[in-house]
Amino acid sequence: MTVIRSATTPTDLAAVRQLCWDYRSHMNSASEIEERITETFYPVPKYTALMDQLPTLHARPRGIILLAEHASTPAACAMTQQLDDDMAEIKRLYVTPAARGHGIARALILALMDQARTDGFTRIVLDTSVNLAPARALYTALGFRERGPYQPIPPDVLPHLLFFEAPL
Repeated sequence: MTVIRSATTPTDLAAVRQLCWDYRSHMNSASEIEERITETFYPVPKYTALMDQLPTLHARPRGIILLAEHASTPAACAMTQQLDDDMAEIKRLYVTPAARGHGIARALILALMDQARTDGFTRIVLDTSVNLAPARALYTALGFRERGPYQPIPPDVLPHLLFFEAPL
């Protein structure tokens, strides 16, 4: 059984931070391109600072951090942050290898979309690697459509990223 909840306690936030570090490690080991993207956006000192700021960056009422537990074990996380008055961004969606195949990523995205809609956003965006075909397929199945970048992206990594948007 999977349980998804808002991560607000110190224990929940510690679990989310660990999942985020696992995500970073996974991306670094996926391919040379993924490692370059990860190191461009999130070198260790910057990622460490980001992990410390998670509760602030994704704070209610215009953001949220979700933690999914599968079989009573932290198994996935995802979060949103406000980009402008109308647009939220999904960040750091990660499901552990052991928990994949149970619909957890889909459930997290739908929960984030519902919360963003409730919070008054009219659209939601995200970016992903061109190499993450299962993620791209899921986003498309959930009504996301490709779009251009919604923030400045270094030219050397731009060809390796895709950007998606869905109306809420």
